[in-house]
Amino acid sequence: MTTVSNRRKSISVVIPNYNGRHLLEQNLPSVYAALNNAKTDFEIIITDDCSKDSSVAFIRQNYPLVRLIINDQNQGFSASCNRGIEIAEKDLVLLLNTDIELNKDFFESQFKYFEHPDTFGVMSKIIGAKNGETQDTARFLKYSGFKIKANIFYHLENEDFLTPTAYLSGANALIDTKKLKDIGGFDEIFSPFYCEDFELGLRAWRLGWKCYYDPKSYCIHDHSSTTKNYRTRNWVKAIFFRNRLFVHAIHLSKIRLVFWFLQVAFIDMLFMWIGLKFYYYKSFGMFLNNLKHARHSRKKMKELMARHNSMISIDDIINKMTKMLEGQTIIFRRN
Repeated sequence: MTTVSNRRKSISVVIPNYNGRHLLEQNLPSVYAALNNAKTDFEIIITDDCSKDSSVAFIRQNYPLVRLIINDQNQGFSASCNRGIEIAEKDLVLLLNTDIELNKDFFESQFKYFEHPDTFGVMSKIIGAKNGETQDTARFLKYSGFKIKANIFYHLENEDFLTPTAYLSGANALIDTKKLKDIGGFDEIFSPFYCEDFELGLRAWRLGWKCYYDPKSYCIHDHSSTTKNYRTRNWVKAIFFRNRLFVHAIHLSKIRLVFWFLQVAFIDMLFMWIGLKFYYYKSFGMFLNNLKHARHSRKKMKELMARHNSMISIDDIINKMTKMLEGQTIIFRRN
Protein backbone atom coordinates (compact mmCIF):
# COMPACT_ATOMS: atom_id res chain seq x y z
CA MET A 1 0.00 0.00 0.00
CA THR A 2 2.88 2.35 0.76
CA THR A 3 6.64 2.38 0.28
CA VAL A 4 8.21 0.25 3.00
CA SER A 5 10.73 2.09 5.17
CA ASN A 6 13.90 0.28 6.22
CA ARG A 7 13.67 1.99 9.61
CA ARG A 8 10.04 1.56 10.49
CA LYS A 9 8.02 -1.49 11.38
CA SER A 10 4.90 -2.29 9.38
CA ILE A 11 1.46 -1.88 10.98
CA SER A 12 -1.78 -3.87 11.06
CA VAL A 13 -4.66 -1.70 12.30
CA VAL A 14 -7.33 -3.85 13.94
CA ILE A 15 -10.71 -2.16 14.45
CA PRO A 16 -13.73 -3.86 16.06
CA ASN A 17 -17.04 -2.39 14.91
CA TYR A 18 -20.61 -2.63 16.12
CA ASN A 19 -23.17 -0.28 14.57
CA GLY A 20 -20.43 2.26 13.99
CA ARG A 21 -20.99 3.30 10.39
CA HIS A 22 -21.11 7.00 11.33
CA LEU A 23 -17.89 6.65 13.34
CA LEU A 24 -16.10 4.85 10.52
CA GLU A 25 -17.16 7.55 8.09
CA GLN A 26 -15.93 10.19 10.52
CA ASN A 27 -12.64 8.65 11.68
CA LEU A 28 -11.26 6.24 9.06
CA PRO A 29 -9.88 9.10 6.91
CA SER A 30 -7.69 10.16 9.86
CA VAL A 31 -6.39 6.59 10.23
CA TYR A 32 -5.33 6.49 6.58
CA ALA A 33 -3.76 9.95 6.87
CA ALA A 34 -1.67 8.89 9.88
CA LEU A 35 -0.60 5.62 8.24
CA ASN A 36 0.40 7.30 4.99
CA ASN A 37 2.30 9.94 6.93
CA ALA A 38 4.18 7.20 8.80
CA LYS A 39 5.65 6.04 5.47
CA THR A 40 5.52 2.36 6.29
CA ASP A 41 3.67 -0.70 5.00
CA PHE A 42 0.24 -1.25 6.53
CA GLU A 43 -3.06 -3.06 6.40
CA ILE A 44 -6.43 -2.28 7.98
CA ILE A 45 -8.57 -5.09 9.40
CA ILE A 46 -12.13 -4.43 10.55
CA THR A 47 -14.18 -7.02 12.40
CA ASP A 48 -17.87 -6.25 12.16
CA ASP A 49 -19.62 -7.65 15.22
CA CYS A 50 -22.98 -8.42 13.61
CA SER A 51 -23.94 -4.76 13.12
CA LYS A 52 -27.54 -3.86 12.40
CA ASP A 53 -26.68 -0.64 10.58
CA SER A 54 -25.06 -0.22 7.15
CA SER A 55 -21.46 -0.60 8.39
CA VAL A 56 -20.58 -3.56 6.15
CA ALA A 57 -22.02 -1.98 3.00
CA PHE A 58 -20.22 1.28 3.80
CA ILE A 59 -16.85 -0.45 4.20
CA ARG A 60 -17.24 -2.52 1.04
CA GLN A 61 -18.25 0.47 -1.03
CA ASN A 62 -15.78 3.03 0.28
CA TYR A 63 -12.81 0.97 1.53
CA PRO A 64 -12.55 -2.14 -0.67
CA LEU A 65 -8.93 -2.79 0.39
CA VAL A 66 -9.90 -3.19 4.04
CA ARG A 67 -9.70 -6.80 5.21
CA LEU A 68 -13.25 -7.28 6.47
CA ILE A 69 -14.27 -9.98 8.94
CA ILE A 70 -17.99 -10.41 9.63
CA ASN A 71 -19.10 -12.16 12.82
CA ASP A 72 -22.24 -14.25 12.35
CA GLN A 73 -23.33 -13.33 15.88
CA ASN A 74 -22.45 -10.54 18.33
CA GLN A 75 -19.34 -11.60 20.28
CA GLY A 76 -18.14 -8.40 21.95
CA PHE A 77 -14.96 -6.34 21.92
CA SER A 78 -12.40 -8.97 22.99
CA ALA A 79 -13.51 -11.64 20.53
CA SER A 80 -13.82 -9.16 17.66
CA CYS A 81 -10.30 -7.84 18.29
CA ASN A 82 -8.95 -11.37 18.51
CA ARG A 83 -10.40 -12.29 15.10
CA GLY A 84 -8.45 -9.39 13.62
CA ILE A 85 -5.28 -10.17 15.58
CA GLU A 86 -5.34 -13.75 14.30
CA ILE A 87 -4.97 -12.67 10.65
CA ALA A 88 -2.67 -9.65 11.23
CA GLU A 89 0.47 -9.96 9.10
CA LYS A 90 2.51 -6.84 9.95
CA ASP A 91 5.16 -6.21 12.61
CA LEU A 92 2.93 -4.16 14.89
CA VAL A 93 -0.79 -4.25 15.66
CA LEU A 94 -2.67 -1.03 16.41
CA LEU A 95 -5.82 -1.89 18.36
CA LEU A 96 -8.20 0.96 17.67
CA ASN A 97 -11.76 1.88 18.57
CA THR A 98 -14.09 3.24 15.92
CA ASP A 99 -14.62 6.40 18.01
CA ILE A 100 -10.94 7.41 17.79
CA GLU A 101 -9.60 10.06 15.44
CA LEU A 102 -5.84 9.89 14.90
CA ASN A 103 -3.54 12.87 14.71
CA LYS A 104 -1.58 13.03 11.43
CA ASP A 105 1.70 12.48 13.31
CA PHE A 106 0.26 9.78 15.58
CA PHE A 107 2.97 7.17 14.85
CA GLU A 108 6.00 9.46 14.59
CA SER A 109 7.17 9.25 18.21
CA GLN A 110 6.03 5.67 18.85
CA PHE A 111 8.38 3.63 16.66
CA LYS A 112 11.34 4.19 18.98
CA TYR A 113 9.76 2.15 21.77
CA PHE A 114 10.06 -0.99 19.68
CA GLU A 115 13.83 -0.62 19.45
CA HIS A 116 13.80 -2.21 22.92
CA PRO A 117 13.31 -6.02 22.83
CA ASP A 118 11.19 -6.13 25.99
CA THR A 119 8.60 -3.60 24.77
CA PHE A 120 5.11 -5.09 24.62
CA GLY A 121 3.41 -1.93 23.43
CA VAL A 122 2.76 1.80 23.72
CA MET A 123 -0.31 4.01 23.93
CA SER A 124 -0.79 7.70 23.17
CA LYS A 125 -2.46 10.47 25.11
CA ILE A 126 -6.24 10.42 24.67
CA ILE A 127 -8.00 13.78 24.35
CA GLY A 128 -11.78 14.22 24.59
CA ALA A 129 -13.57 15.35 21.46
CA LYS A 130 -16.10 17.57 23.21
CA ASN A 131 -13.97 19.90 25.34
CA GLY A 132 -10.38 18.88 24.75
CA GLU A 133 -9.79 17.42 28.21
CA THR A 134 -7.09 14.79 28.65
CA GLN A 135 -8.92 11.50 29.27
CA ASP A 136 -6.06 9.03 29.52
CA THR A 137 -2.34 9.15 30.27
CA ALA A 138 0.05 6.79 32.04
CA ARG A 139 -1.41 4.86 34.97
CA PHE A 140 0.39 3.73 38.07
CA LEU A 141 -0.36 0.37 39.67
CA LYS A 142 -1.12 0.00 43.40
CA TYR A 143 -3.15 -1.93 45.95
CA SER A 144 -6.20 -0.54 47.72
CA GLY A 145 -6.63 -2.99 50.54
CA PHE A 146 -6.38 -6.23 48.60
CA LYS A 147 -7.73 -4.80 45.36
CA ILE A 148 -5.56 -3.99 42.34
CA LYS A 149 -5.95 -0.38 41.22
CA ALA A 150 -4.64 1.42 38.14
CA ASN A 151 -6.56 4.68 38.54
CA ILE A 152 -3.66 6.98 39.40
CA PHE A 153 -3.04 9.04 36.26
CA TYR A 154 0.37 10.62 35.84
CA HIS A 155 2.91 11.94 33.38
CA LEU A 156 6.53 13.01 33.61
CA GLU A 157 8.13 16.43 33.38
CA ASN A 158 10.72 14.89 31.06
CA GLU A 159 8.70 13.87 27.99
CA ASP A 160 11.72 12.14 26.42
CA PHE A 161 11.84 9.54 29.20
CA LEU A 162 10.19 6.20 28.41
CA THR A 163 7.16 6.34 30.71
CA PRO A 164 5.84 3.00 32.02
CA THR A 165 2.10 2.46 32.37
CA ALA A 166 0.13 -0.29 34.06
CA TYR A 167 -1.65 -1.10 30.83
CA LEU A 168 -2.45 0.10 27.33
CA SER A 169 -5.87 1.54 26.60
CA GLY A 170 -7.89 -0.67 24.27
CA ALA A 171 -8.93 2.52 22.49
CA ASN A 172 -5.44 2.91 21.04
CA ALA A 173 -2.65 0.42 21.67
CA LEU A 174 0.33 -0.16 19.37
CA ILE A 175 1.65 -3.64 20.20
CA ASP A 176 4.37 -6.00 19.01
CA THR A 177 2.46 -8.53 16.88
CA LYS A 178 4.54 -11.58 17.80
CA LYS A 179 4.18 -10.86 21.51
CA LEU A 180 0.45 -10.17 21.18
CA LYS A 181 -0.12 -13.48 19.40
CA ASP A 182 2.14 -15.33 21.82
CA ILE A 183 0.18 -13.98 24.78
CA GLY A 184 -3.08 -15.05 23.17
CA GLY A 185 -4.68 -11.66 22.52
CA PHE A 186 -7.52 -10.56 24.79
CA ASP A 187 -9.12 -12.97 27.24
CA GLU A 188 -12.66 -13.38 25.93
CA ILE A 189 -14.02 -13.91 29.44
CA PHE A 190 -14.32 -10.10 29.48
CA SER A 191 -16.84 -9.93 26.62
CA PRO A 192 -18.69 -7.81 25.71
CA PHE A 193 -16.29 -5.08 26.98
CA TYR A 194 -14.34 -3.44 29.84
CA CYS A 195 -11.13 -4.43 31.68
CA GLU A 196 -9.80 -6.67 28.90
CA ASP A 197 -7.06 -4.10 28.23
CA PHE A 198 -6.18 -3.89 31.95
CA GLU A 199 -5.84 -7.67 32.19
CA LEU A 200 -3.78 -7.84 28.97
CA GLY A 201 -1.36 -5.28 30.38
CA LEU A 202 -0.94 -7.23 33.63
CA ARG A 203 -0.32 -10.39 31.61
CA ALA A 204 2.38 -8.65 29.57
CA TRP A 205 4.15 -7.21 32.64
CA ARG A 206 4.05 -10.58 34.38
CA LEU A 207 5.83 -12.15 31.40
CA GLY A 208 8.66 -9.63 31.73
CA TRP A 209 7.55 -7.20 29.01
CA LYS A 210 6.88 -3.47 29.39
CA CYS A 211 3.98 -1.18 28.53
CA TYR A 212 4.62 2.51 27.81
CA TYR A 213 2.77 5.80 27.53
CA ASP A 214 3.91 8.25 24.84
CA PRO A 215 3.04 11.87 25.80
CA LYS A 216 4.10 13.22 22.40
CA SER A 217 1.45 11.30 20.49
CA TYR A 218 -2.28 11.90 20.84
CA CYS A 219 -5.66 10.89 19.49
CA ILE A 220 -9.17 12.33 19.83
CA HIS A 221 -11.87 10.25 21.55
CA ASP A 222 -15.64 10.61 21.29
CA HIS A 223 -16.11 9.09 24.76
CA SER A 224 -18.53 6.14 25.15
CA SER A 225 -19.87 6.40 21.61
CA THR A 226 -19.36 2.67 21.21
CA THR A 227 -20.93 1.52 24.50
CA LYS A 228 -24.05 3.64 23.91
CA ASN A 229 -25.18 0.86 21.59
CA TYR A 230 -25.65 -1.50 24.55
CA ARG A 231 -28.72 -1.79 26.79
CA THR A 232 -29.00 0.23 30.02
CA ARG A 233 -26.50 2.21 32.07
CA ASN A 234 -26.83 -0.12 35.07
CA TRP A 235 -26.24 -3.14 32.83
CA VAL A 236 -23.00 -1.57 31.57
CA LYS A 237 -21.94 -0.85 35.18
CA ALA A 238 -22.70 -4.43 36.17
CA ILE A 239 -20.48 -5.73 33.35
CA PHE A 240 -17.67 -3.35 34.37
CA PHE A 241 -17.61 -4.49 37.99
CA ARG A 242 -17.99 -8.16 37.03
CA ASN A 243 -14.92 -7.82 34.85
CA ARG A 244 -12.99 -6.05 37.62
CA LEU A 245 -13.65 -9.13 39.75
CA PHE A 246 -12.34 -11.36 36.95
CA VAL A 247 -9.05 -9.44 36.84
CA HIS A 248 -8.42 -10.15 40.51
CA ALA A 249 -9.43 -13.80 40.25
CA ILE A 250 -6.86 -14.28 37.48
CA HIS A 251 -3.88 -12.32 38.82
CA LEU A 252 -3.83 -12.15 42.63
CA SER A 253 -1.57 -14.51 44.57
CA LYS A 254 -3.36 -17.25 46.50
CA ILE A 255 -3.04 -15.52 49.88
CA ARG A 256 -4.13 -12.12 48.57
CA LEU A 257 -6.98 -13.79 46.70
CA VAL A 258 -8.50 -15.10 49.94
CA PHE A 259 -8.37 -11.73 51.69
CA TRP A 260 -9.58 -9.95 48.55
CA PHE A 261 -12.65 -12.17 48.41
CA LEU A 262 -13.43 -11.41 52.05
CA GLN A 263 -13.01 -7.68 51.36
CA VAL A 264 -15.42 -7.87 48.43
CA ALA A 265 -17.97 -10.18 50.05
CA PHE A 266 -18.30 -8.23 53.29
CA ILE A 267 -16.95 -4.67 53.06
CA ASP A 268 -17.67 -3.81 49.41
CA MET A 269 -21.09 -5.43 49.40
CA LEU A 270 -22.07 -3.46 52.51
CA PHE A 271 -20.96 -0.11 51.10
CA MET A 272 -22.65 -0.81 47.78
CA TRP A 273 -25.89 -1.53 49.63
CA ILE A 274 -25.62 1.69 51.62
CA GLY A 275 -24.93 3.59 48.40
CA LEU A 276 -27.92 1.96 46.68
CA LYS A 277 -25.61 0.58 43.99
CA PHE A 278 -27.55 -2.63 43.56
CA TYR A 279 -26.05 -3.34 40.15
CA TYR A 280 -22.95 -4.48 42.07
CA TYR A 281 -24.92 -7.44 43.41
CA LYS A 282 -25.67 -8.43 39.84
CA SER A 283 -21.95 -8.12 39.07
CA PHE A 284 -21.07 -10.39 41.97
CA GLY A 285 -23.70 -12.92 40.92
CA MET A 286 -22.42 -12.99 37.34
CA PHE A 287 -18.88 -13.42 38.67
CA LEU A 288 -19.86 -16.39 40.85
CA ASN A 289 -21.74 -17.97 37.94
CA ASN A 290 -18.57 -17.76 35.84
CA LEU A 291 -16.03 -18.93 38.43
CA LYS A 292 -15.27 -21.98 36.27
CA HIS A 293 -14.20 -19.70 33.41
CA ALA A 294 -12.17 -17.48 35.76
CA ARG A 295 -10.32 -20.53 37.11
CA HIS A 296 -9.60 -21.59 33.53
CA SER A 297 -8.12 -18.15 32.75
CA ARG A 298 -6.02 -18.33 35.91
CA LYS A 299 -4.74 -21.77 34.85
CA LYS A 300 -3.88 -20.47 31.37
CA MET A 301 -1.96 -17.59 32.95
CA LYS A 302 0.01 -20.04 35.10
CA GLU A 303 0.86 -22.13 32.02
CA LEU A 304 1.89 -19.02 30.06
CA MET A 305 4.23 -17.93 32.85
CA ALA A 306 5.75 -21.40 33.05
CA ARG A 307 6.42 -21.33 29.31
CA HIS A 308 8.17 -17.98 29.71
CA ASN A 309 10.02 -19.03 32.88
CA SER A 310 8.50 -16.13 34.76
CA MET A 311 7.43 -15.81 38.39
CA ILE A 312 6.56 -12.09 38.30
CA SER A 313 3.70 -11.06 40.61
CA ILE A 314 1.60 -7.91 40.86
CA ASP A 315 3.89 -6.79 43.70
CA ASP A 316 6.88 -7.22 41.38
CA ILE A 317 5.22 -5.07 38.69
CA ILE A 318 4.62 -2.27 41.21
CA ASN A 319 8.24 -2.47 42.36
CA LYS A 320 9.54 -2.53 38.77
CA MET A 321 7.50 0.54 37.76
CA THR A 322 8.66 2.38 40.89
CA LYS A 323 12.29 1.59 40.11
CA MET A 324 11.91 2.67 36.47
CA LEU A 325 10.63 6.06 37.63
CA GLU A 326 13.43 6.75 40.09
CA GLY A 327 14.90 10.23 39.63
CA GLN A 328 12.00 11.46 37.49
CA THR A 329 9.71 14.37 38.32
CA ILE A 330 6.24 12.81 38.39
CA ILE A 331 3.12 14.92 37.86
CA PHE A 332 0.10 13.11 39.31
CA ARG A 333 -2.66 14.40 37.08
CA ARG A 334 -3.84 13.86 33.52
CA ASN A 335 -3.11 17.30 32.02
